[in-house]
This record gives sequence, C-alpha cells and structure tokens, in this order.
Amino acid sequence: MTLHKSGQPRMKLDGAHKSDVRTQFAALCYRIHNGKVEFCLITSRNAGRWIIPKGWPMDGTTPAKAAATEAFEEAGLEGKVHAQSLGVFTYEKEITDGTTPCLAIVYALRVKTVLSDWPERRQRRRKWFSRKKAAARISNLELQQMILKFDPTQL
Repeated sequence: MTLHKSGQPRMKLDGAHKSDVRTQFAALCYRIHNGKVEFCLITSRNAGRWIIPKGWPMDGTTPAKAAATEAFEEAGLEGKVHAQSLGVFTYEKEITDGTTPCLAIVYALRVKTVLSDWPERRQRRRKWFSRKKAAARISNLELQQMILKFDPTQL
C-alpha cells in the first residue's frame, strides 16, 4: 500500500481517553473501470448493511494509514491512500450496552490490488458499485453525498 505524502503526523494514543464522541478513520475505496468511477462497499458484520471500511485510531500510525489498514483487513483491498481527508460523516455505532456517537474521517484509497483472501473475508461481503448505486446502498446521508460528489481528479 502506498501513502501519498503530506507530512501528516503519526497518532500517539498514550493517555488518550474515551470521550462522548469517538473518532474513526474510514477508506472510500475506488477504481476507474471503463472510464467511470466505481466504489467498493462491504457489509457490516451484524446487520449486513452496506458500509465502507472504517476503524479506530492506531497507535503510531497516521490517520490515512489507519484507513488503508482497515481497507485491507475488512475488504481485502490495497492501493494508494491520499493523506488529505475527503471529509467526515457522523453515525451511531452499536456497542454491547447501546450505541456511541462516532465521527468518521474519510480518506480516498485508489485500489490497485483486490485480494482473494483477507482477514475478515468470512465475516463480510464486498462488491463494486457505480457511483449512483453505491450512494443508494449507503444509509448515511453524509456519506451518500461524499460518494456523489467524489472527483478523483481533484485529489
């Protein structure tokens, strides 16, 4: 996986405390197929909703690299992640004793390799969608808009 350089600082989580709003890093995984942008979505583990790969901050790594790691672990995708975030979306994450509000910071990842085996292969489905179909399958309105407005030539 390649990281587009921007001097982004690595995360240091020593002494970090959970707060009311939690931060996650997400990867908007895309490719250009027959001249059109396609997006790879995965299913959530429990509900089977279509989502993008995302996860918690990782000690000693940049947010963009953390997003790329989630794309590998959850979707079996590798490629070039851009260090500049695309934007954010908010959602309620289900946890054992209810839900917690989360803010997901999204990074674009241009997919170069689609693996046939990856860590969460047996827990999730992955599928490529056109822009409109990807947006239609995502329930989060903020993420829908990010997909509809995404322009890889502006990265």
